[in-house]
Amino acid sequence: MFTIGDFARHGRVSVRMLRHYDAIGLLSPAHVDRSTGYRYYRAEQLSRLNRLVALKDLGFTLRQVGSILDEDITVAELRAMLRLRRTELEETIATARSGLLQVEARLHSIEKEDSMPDEDIIVKKLPAVDLAELSAPADSFSPHHIGPVVDGLFDQLRARLAAAGVSATGPDTVYFETPDQLGEQIIVHAGLPVATGTAAEDFDVTTLPPVETAATVLFPGLGNGFLAISQQLVRWVDTHGYRFDGLARQISFGSSTDTAEQVAELQAPIVRTCGTPGGPAE
Repeated sequence: MFTIGDFARHGRVSVRMLRHYDAIGLLSPAHVDRSTGYRYYRAEQLSRLNRLVALKDLGFTLRQVGSILDEDITVAELRAMLRLRRTELEETIATARSGLLQVEARLHSIEKEDSMPDEDIIVKKLPAVDLAELSAPADSFSPHHIGPVVDGLFDQLRARLAAAGVSATGPDTVYFETPDQLGEQIIVHAGLPVATGTAAEDFDVTTLPPVETAATVLFPGLGNGFLAISQQLVRWVDTHGYRFDGLARQISFGSSTDTAEQVAELQAPIVRTCGTPGGPAE
């Protein structure tokens, strides 16, 4: 048998924790010397210790650990619990990372306030375009809600275009709809330009109408920089006597899968407002 110190060392736990596990009935020593009070453990008790620590590290309370151990959990069952816990932790990490990216995006937007030169905004006409598209709802405009929806839609769309033998004729195009007046519902549209007359059952074909006047701005990628760019465009439109008139489009150029290496353009239909320095409404 092993002294409590040796058993703690071999089990990679503290003596204090072994005493605590004994006190609450999770792992009692194999023998206690009545005259000295010294605790002794057997090598086979390492098996229970290993399961105890593993379950505790998976997030179970010690009471839950005791119940599970009493059911004589198998290695396969413990492995399944580990896989489930790993998935939960990965989701937590992804959520935390997304939250940090959103804070970074907001900070970047604050840093860029009132810093966009007029020459960065180009006012131009937009031609009509036929889009093969798929759409899906998103919970909000938050990047961690929008991003996965956009990526999933484009993956499906490209697969369906390939199956139908249809080739895209232009860059990725994304636009959003808010069907309700409060803007709580968001419908994400992911599309790829296709030849006029294209038709298929596995995707929709929509014609985006021509736009007579659009405020457009180029920026690198569709990542965190988008928030600062879009808010700067809002300020520019307001300052120059315009208002938005229709659905804005996000166009990404380049074949790279790394958004940091892509170039994107935000295209927002606009019209003049009445009583502004820009002149009468169009």
